[in-house]
Amino acid sequence: MPTYDYECTACGHHFEAFHSMSADPLTHCPECNGKVQRLLGTGAGLLFKGSGFYQTDYRSSGYKKDAAADKTPKPEPKKDKKSASNKDTKKAQ
Repeated sequence: MPTYDYECTACGHHFEAFHSMSADPLTHCPECNGKVQRLLGTGAGLLFKGSGFYQTDYRSSGYKKDAAADKTPKPEPKKDKKSASNKDTKKAQ
């Protein structure tokens, strides 16, 4: 559930309220019972601390094996030497 900031228009009291998104906004100040206005906020910042976070840090071992298999070069198919072997067989006859 999000935290909402409110400010009283009568006394200027600033406070926070913790309620669900579907709940109606507060209308009265807890200090003077005056009218309150919900303030627009930017929300909480997201902080990453440490050496770094990467997309592949928490992948399964099966995914890692498949990714490693994709990186290995595949051998090229051998070319047919039928034309060269046909010439050799014709000479031998």
